[in-house]
Amino acid sequence: MSIDRQVALELLRIKRQGLRVALAVTVGLCTGLLLDDILPFLAPLFAIQFLLANRRAPALSQGLTTLLVCMLAGALLVCITGMLGERPWVLLPVLWLFYFACFTAQGQQLGGAGPALMLVIAIVVPTLDIVQPDLGESIVLVLVKAVSLGLLLTWGAHALLPDPASEHTDPQIPQPRELTRVIHQAMASAAILLAMIALCLSDPRLATAMVVPITVASLLSQFSLGMSSRTALGLVMVNLLGGVVASLAFTLFELRPTLWLVALILLLVSLLFAGRAAMGNAAGKVFGGGLMTFLILFGLGVSPLPTETPQLFSTRIAYVLFAVVYAIGLATLLWPSTHAGRGDQCPAQPIVDQ
Repeated sequence: MSIDRQVALELLRIKRQGLRVALAVTVGLCTGLLLDDILPFLAPLFAIQFLLANRRAPALSQGLTTLLVCMLAGALLVCITGMLGERPWVLLPVLWLFYFACFTAQGQQLGGAGPALMLVIAIVVPTLDIVQPDLGESIVLVLVKAVSLGLLLTWGAHALLPDPASEHTDPQIPQPRELTRVIHQAMASAAILLAMIALCLSDPRLATAMVVPITVASLLSQFSLGMSSRTALGLVMVNLLGGVVASLAFTLFELRPTLWLVALILLLVSLLFAGRAAMGNAAGKVFGGGLMTFLILFGLGVSPLPTETPQLFSTRIAYVLFAVVYAIGLATLLWPSTHAGRGDQCPAQPIVDQ
């Protein structure tokens, strides 16, 4: 195959992947609103994880296994939170172990989108179980519905926009990383995320600001101490862009709260981010994080979840800026040095593994 042909096929593959992500985001959030879900952004958020983790659709057995694992993990976290919710000094170390296991799996490039899903679940469950105990619906049921719909969105997007057989390439073998550094970095990342969870549960102003810990988890996986200042600045700006666009979109929605307008906003914004996110390089991972930031902020704004948090433009942007500064600042202080060894030169793995 000629080089020009290979380049054309790669561009087509990226375009279709971006369209899949945009379709999943638009259909997923609109479906969640029609079903009156408590957290309508969860299903499209999981769909983004599935789509960007692998350019091939997950097999049926993989999907069912993922659903079962998510259901068991959610039930376990609900049980642990219910038993230890009034004893935070016992609950927090248990959550740290869970976060540590997820970050370690990501660092070793194991499980595809699984560790990312587990991180989101481990953030959502304690937050809702402690702050919103009267949801009128089981948290496990909310998670099972979201993961199921996320899988359906993934399969549907691949069915509508399939890749030609000649377009597939053999998956790249992940580059091994030094286990000692992976464990050190995972321990620090888990502590950084846990501190933010504790702050959100203890501060009424942040109790429903779910975007903060989820953004922190995403940034801990996007950020790399070896990245250039320009790339780090781009990471900050893209995540802030997601917050700004979400605030503007929600303001427009308040003027005319109709489903067709929500669909139009989601389609346009997701196309803006998804095209770059589908590239799979460092910039693509950053744009994937920006899309998730937009989705969570906008989804919380249109969600029926009761909240007393002021829905001001400045407040929503401040949440994202706070998460960015917090995550990058503490990662710089607590992560192992990039000069510790040759294995340290590998960048941190994204929350959406490629």
